[in-house]
Amino acid sequence: MDYSDIKRLIDDMGNSKIDSLKIEFPDGVKISMKKNTEKEVVIAAPGNVIEASAPMTTPVVTEKQETSLVKSEEQQTKQEESYKVVKSPMVGTFYASSSPDKEPFVKVGDKVHKGQVLCIVEAMKLMNEIESEFDGEIVEVCVNNEDIVEYGTPLFKIK
Repeated sequence: MDYSDIKRLIDDMGNSKIDSLKIEFPDGVKISMKKNTEKEVVIAAPGNVIEASAPMTTPVVTEKQETSLVKSEEQQTKQEESYKVVKSPMVGTFYASSSPDKEPFVKVGDKVHKGQVLCIVEAMKLMNEIESEFDGEIVEVCVNNEDIVEYGTPLFKIK
């Protein structure tokens, strides 16, 4: 089951009058959706669990702690290891500004403060403002405007 199939299921669920839905496929993929104030969607595949909630204004923030077998990534500087990564809290479309003709909320080199809006992620026709969880400086914008982002996709690197 690919992204477009899942998105279509979510849209169909949102437009229907049913309150919950559970589907189990023969290959082990399970989909459970329930309509309520948080509109939680849980999709489970063998060995993988993906959760998304909407609407949500708090991003998932973790310190960068990735291990890789690629030698170039192993040679990261200590400065890069101190970056904090703002990740997408949901599946949706990334928007760097409030409208196409406006300046982006933030760009590389900007100082940001806790609670400042960094971007918008549109999920199920709801515009969710993603706010910074800490003070710092934008080092990298990891996605392009109008890119589709998954749950946990890195959006910004902040030091």
